[in-house]
Amino acid sequence: MAAELSQEQLSLTRRVGETVSFSCRETEQCDKKQVYWYQKTETTPFKVILRIDLADGKVNSRYNHPQKDDFSASRKSTGCELMITKISLSHSATYYCICWKRVPGGSSDSDRYLIFGSGTRLYITNEQIVKPVVSVYPAASRAHLEGKSSLLCVASDMFPPLVRFSWKRQKDNGTEEDVTSAEGEQLELRESGRTTSILLIPQRENSTYKYRCSVHHEGGTVEAQTEQGNEGLVTVFSSDSASCGDTVKESRGAED
Repeated sequence: MAAELSQEQLSLTRRVGETVSFSCRETEQCDKKQVYWYQKTETTPFKVILRIDLADGKVNSRYNHPQKDDFSASRKSTGCELMITKISLSHSATYYCICWKRVPGGSSDSDRYLIFGSGTRLYITNEQIVKPVVSVYPAASRAHLEGKSSLLCVASDMFPPLVRFSWKRQKDNGTEEDVTSAEGEQLELRESGRTTSILLIPQRENSTYKYRCSVHHEGGTVEAQTEQGNEGLVTVFSSDSASCGDTVKESRGAED
């Protein structure tokens, strides 16, 4: 049941009457090359909208979704898309692509299981998109008793409120690697107005690596980097800035 299909669009913000499309990638692993699109609102369960056959592009809308005539789907070179040509407030929801995947070596329907995309939330509003304000700083925690230190990456004051975190660490030779593929444990905490990612790292790494937190948002990606291990100067900048001099914010660690 893990999210193995790729939906890179965390959220999309549109106005009434506009057009929107939701993308789904890595569909080559889907059994029979069939992808289902589902809608989930805050007050209703998952509802299947349609199925698209990636082999011939045929769309099947026989699932009696109350808005089925509002949706269409198409094949793309990297997967498929779900489209709404004229948005109304009733389309406010999260949209998921889902398909069946066959167990290696399996030959019957019982050898299949469902895999999901992470979902794309559609916000229908006239409100402007606002990038998050990002801060990174060390924090004291019980992890110190276990020989670990913790870094906090806080995203706040953004709209829409959905963000996705990723961490990288830079070695002394300048090379970077994803923390998810190295040592490190990540936790996430969502509160009203902000979301925090907590990275637990072995204390022996404190003076060896610099850490970079990337906050992915509909408005763009904002990054924050520690200059000295997990303490000291923290520089926050937008990854799509025009130049390296476009620094947004600098702040000292928690000890200041």
